[in-house]
Amino acid sequence: MVGRVAVIGAGSSGLACVKICVDEGLEPVCFESSDDIGGLWRFKESPEAERSSIYRSLVVNTSKEMMCFSDFPMPAYFPNYMHNSQLLQYFTLYAEHFHLLRYINFQTTVRSVTQRPDFSLSGQWDVVTINRDGEEERHIFDAVLVCSGHYTQPALPLSEFPGYEMFSGRCFHSWEYKDADACRGKRVVVVGIGNSGGDIAVEISRSAEKTFLSTRQGAWVVGRMSTNGLPLDMTAITRLNNILMMLLPKALVNWATERALNHKYDHRLYGLKPRHRLLDRRPLINDDLPGRILQGALVMKPNLKGFVDSGVVFEDGTVEENIDAVVFCTGYKGNFSFLPPALSEGPHGEMTLYKRLFPPSLQRPTLAIMGLFQTKGPIMPIVEMQARWAVKVFTGLSHLPSKKKMLEVIESERKRNMNSYPCPRQAALQVDYIPYLDFMAKQVGVRPNFLILLLRDPVLWVKVVFGPCTPYQYRLTGPGQWAGARHAILTQWKRVAQPFTTRAVPEPETRASVIFSPWLFTFGGSVIMAVFLSRDKIIPALQGAAQILDRSKIFLRNTWFTG
Repeated sequence: MVGRVAVIGAGSSGLACVKICVDEGLEPVCFESSDDIGGLWRFKESPEAERSSIYRSLVVNTSKEMMCFSDFPMPAYFPNYMHNSQLLQYFTLYAEHFHLLRYINFQTTVRSVTQRPDFSLSGQWDVVTINRDGEEERHIFDAVLVCSGHYTQPALPLSEFPGYEMFSGRCFHSWEYKDADACRGKRVVVVGIGNSGGDIAVEISRSAEKTFLSTRQGAWVVGRMSTNGLPLDMTAITRLNNILMMLLPKALVNWATERALNHKYDHRLYGLKPRHRLLDRRPLINDDLPGRILQGALVMKPNLKGFVDSGVVFEDGTVEENIDAVVFCTGYKGNFSFLPPALSEGPHGEMTLYKRLFPPSLQRPTLAIMGLFQTKGPIMPIVEMQARWAVKVFTGLSHLPSKKKMLEVIESERKRNMNSYPCPRQAALQVDYIPYLDFMAKQVGVRPNFLILLLRDPVLWVKVVFGPCTPYQYRLTGPGQWAGARHAILTQWKRVAQPFTTRAVPEPETRASVIFSPWLFTFGGSVIMAVFLSRDKIIPALQGAAQILDRSKIFLRNTWFTG
């Protein structure tokens, strides 16, 4: 029987794991190496070894309704995209509301996690920690949840670039970057066009003499705002869109979305156009990057090739002289030094995980790695669902397949993802947001039953199917059901609107066009799908779509925009 669970780390993942263990009647013991909660999101003036590090200006890329925990909405007055300090406030509110601090041992570092001699029978772990007084302590746990994150060991590939030893400027990783004060009036190169690279390049360009952004692949750039200024993820991550993406040809969707992006700013003209199609990889989320290019403050360059005494050389042969600093936004190694080396059994020494959670090599599934994945969507709801599933596995209420089957699934998913991510290590990390959540929710027993929902609560059904896939959907039924989930879904758009209501504005004369416009997309999708049906089915399909539209407008008037 599982009783005591070690939770390593008290960031967003660790807090969720502690809370879920308590919900399931387990005894969590959380070890946090710093003096407070927050993990990655607790800003420090100076980076600390073996810990995550963020820059002062960091703002989240996912909106508050999409990224919150499933049974604890963020305060309505919070902005839709928060500064890191506001997200830290949310974690504090969450920990206080669910009384989680009592389970956390601060200033305690985990040195090692090893299987006990009788692991094949007990599934237990020996955990060695160093407390705040420097004393070593030994513990026995029935299960372990690793929540320490994988942004602690920066990958700084200086040895790949000839001439770096003679370079007179400074080279450092984005892990060390805090703000642009040290770059004022200087010439700076930023290497890497992930979200951190884009943010840092934009920020440096506001104070540096000249900023160059070097990229190997390029990127599709999207802003945080969607139609009418609504949060992008709330309009894009919906169950309806997920269905359409599966039904419509991928080439058609790529063409349409890339065309829309290029209408705003031509990616080829701006030097941003990547080799891959938009849907193949995660886009770069940045509101300001194209504007900085337009103003000439930021210059796009190809991949960095090497260094000269006071400058850098790019792959196209161009040289930029008098470079004062090079910032490498080149990712992290993703290793866990305290875990047994045998768990890192991937072809490149990476951790092999079934459904990005369980090491298949363990005889007993009593250890789970949280948050070691990449997706086109918010991280926190997925990690919370990972924890809910992991605890069910620990307690025997959910069962994993055989080792052979798990390895087959891992390899199958890796091969599928390599169509977009040629690097096997990157390919293994990718998960599809809604399908992955739904898979885990089914294992836990909390995936919404849409037919029953339609029959019992059609108003809520409209919100769930046609609206954003917010985390509250996974608290409507089943284990861990939350009585406030329905209300949270019905009022989610009110919380989106509240931070904007700081000035009274005249009411529009009519709202008919506003009410009707979202349904044009739904009706249009039905028409497009009808095109792919045989001729004798086109008319019935269109008639059916029209009936759905007429009936749905009734619900829409009463629910969509009142929420």
